[in-house]
Amino acid sequence: MDSTRVTEHPTSHERRQSGAGRPSTPADPRGALLHTPEPLRAPGALPAQPARTGDASTGSAPSTPRGQHGSSGTQASASTDTPSPSGTGASTPPPAAPGPEHSQPSASEPDAHRPRPAPEGIPAQPGAEGDRPSGNSAGTDRRTGQGLPHAGPMPMRRDGDRLRFVGAATRRIARGIDLDEIVMGLCRATVPTFSDAILVYLRDPLPVGDERPTGPLVLRLRRTDRIPEERDTENGFMPALRPEPNELSAMTAELCEVRPGGALAEVLRGVRPVFADAPAARAALPELIGDELSVPTGQRAILAPLRGRRRVIGAALFVRRPERMAFETDDLLVAAQLATHSALGIDKAVLYGREAYIADELQRTMLPETLPRPTGVRLASRYLPAAETARVGGDWYDAIPLPGSRVALVVGDVMGHSMTSAAIMGQLRTTAQTLAGLDLPPQEVLHHLDEQAQRLGTDRMATCLYAVYDPVAHRITIANAGHPPPVLLHLGGRAEVLRVPPGAPIGVGGVDFEAVELDAPAGATLLLYTDGLVESRLRDVWTGIEQLREKLAATAQLTGPDHPPPLEALCDEVLDMLGPGDRDDDIALLAARFDGIAPSDVAYWFLEPEDAAPGRARRRARRALSRWGMEDMSDSVELLVSEVVTNAVRYASRPVTLRLLRTDVLRCEVGDDVPQLPRLRQARATDEGGRGLYLVNKLARRWGATRLSTGKVVWFELNRG
Repeated sequence: MDSTRVTEHPTSHERRQSGAGRPSTPADPRGALLHTPEPLRAPGALPAQPARTGDASTGSAPSTPRGQHGSSGTQASASTDTPSPSGTGASTPPPAAPGPEHSQPSASEPDAHRPRPAPEGIPAQPGAEGDRPSGNSAGTDRRTGQGLPHAGPMPMRRDGDRLRFVGAATRRIARGIDLDEIVMGLCRATVPTFSDAILVYLRDPLPVGDERPTGPLVLRLRRTDRIPEERDTENGFMPALRPEPNELSAMTAELCEVRPGGALAEVLRGVRPVFADAPAARAALPELIGDELSVPTGQRAILAPLRGRRRVIGAALFVRRPERMAFETDDLLVAAQLATHSALGIDKAVLYGREAYIADELQRTMLPETLPRPTGVRLASRYLPAAETARVGGDWYDAIPLPGSRVALVVGDVMGHSMTSAAIMGQLRTTAQTLAGLDLPPQEVLHHLDEQAQRLGTDRMATCLYAVYDPVAHRITIANAGHPPPVLLHLGGRAEVLRVPPGAPIGVGGVDFEAVELDAPAGATLLLYTDGLVESRLRDVWTGIEQLREKLAATAQLTGPDHPPPLEALCDEVLDMLGPGDRDDDIALLAARFDGIAPSDVAYWFLEPEDAAPGRARRRARRALSRWGMEDMSDSVELLVSEVVTNAVRYASRPVTLRLLRTDVLRCEVGDDVPQLPRLRQARATDEGGRGLYLVNKLARRWGATRLSTGKVVWFELNRG
């Protein structure tokens, strides 16, 4: 085969005419080529096209000069690609009638000049009987008397075959998105069509983008594939079986450190594929695959470096068995194309993986890692991105503990599904947490969020719903900014859409937000969600809300009227209402089960800011603990209550509040009208005060102070004995 043809015309898909070794035909003065009879091509030079059932194996017979006969009584084949070997013993078709020199074959005759269009995908190697040299039943060649080679996938011998194979293989490689898919595509495309086995090595770790790798160059065996050893006596190798990826892996070293200036480093630096018989490759292979595994000789292995956009990222070794025909020079070009496309695909996959990792980390840090466990309420949440390829979005949810055992429930949605939307969402969520820490009313929180969105940009729009649940009062206060209304599932199984003023989205500016206060009975479940759950191309938002309400009611009927459904299972059931292809947006879901705190577990007093207040606080706390059967905690509680109340009445000008809550822990809250928060400090030996918070910090399970709009609350918790 002329090895320069692929290089000179790499994009041509037309089959070239034979006779490269003949002298050029003189050109006709009128511009037409003078055709001369062409000698027969040597048998076996090019593999024959697979014959269709009922087609003649020799194709149509050409016209010959009058009185001239073909050799051995057979007509010379007109096909320049698939000459009919003589001596096959097959019946010879009658000679065709002489015709014009440039006549076209008739419609009834099979055209041996033109191959059938190759199907989509990797072209199968010729393996039919017509592709092998003629022989007899004893398995010997009739012309030479020698044994026939073992049947198997034949190498590509035409430029068109190689071009079609490279096109199909690169399409298969390009279909991969992640690293494993691309490497597997390379292996599946080459085994067994191009080689009998392949070993793919990649850098460990793979560099990303423009970053400079640190440390020595280490190659890790990423994947190996080979065709099975078993053979079919009739059809040769069995291409229908899947390659076996484990045998070569066990025989080959997994890690290979490339020595600077060594033979393997020189081959990788050269970038171009080389035969394993080349001196440089012969010295580099033991360094790559180890000494236990050897490759066949006689140009039956190709070592191809994998070079990405900026550096070599690995190597691929293509191997053929000794009984198969060796690689040719043009096969180096095929290996170069496969290596180039694979390396560029791996580079892009690594970059895509890094971007997906950054997006996942950004989204994960924007959303709460775990939900708090406030007193009197149980929480569950779900978040689903719009698609696997667009994992970041503007939906968020949050649960923020507030003073007085209250909890703020927040859900919001920033327009868009980009990194910008996620960044805006993160800023709004941080702002909401800060405003919740100030214990502002829900409508005030939305007002400040609206101002913050306008400072971020004129087109920063979002919807948000902010609710505050009080487990002692069994009430919930809700304010809405253009968000879908929440759904409340009662203990008896009735689900209702709460009537909350819709309000304008955040970022509009110049609008007021209105809050409503509703009952939150014990055992009820409040469901906050984003519009991705109820709105899609197949339904409008109000139809989706009604379907959600019916889904909640149907789920509650399964557990009976006296038992609410489990919270986690309820969230899963809600998401199951989405059918395949019924989700176009992100989904954020926050479910709150209201347990509340019974009035019998709450003790509440007002204390005048006077010197006798700490003593009265100790006595009332002792009586409450005695009523609850917790007398063993009296000493610790009285000491800590006395210290906190003393600090409060020293600066307060209005009555001080004292509240004890009995839940799984004992919680004490002391409120006053002074906004300054107390700070823990180490008192000196000469100081008369400053040890109260030190005692609280040592004896309490945990403690804290929260600023309110009317002052502050200092609280501490003790474990129940």
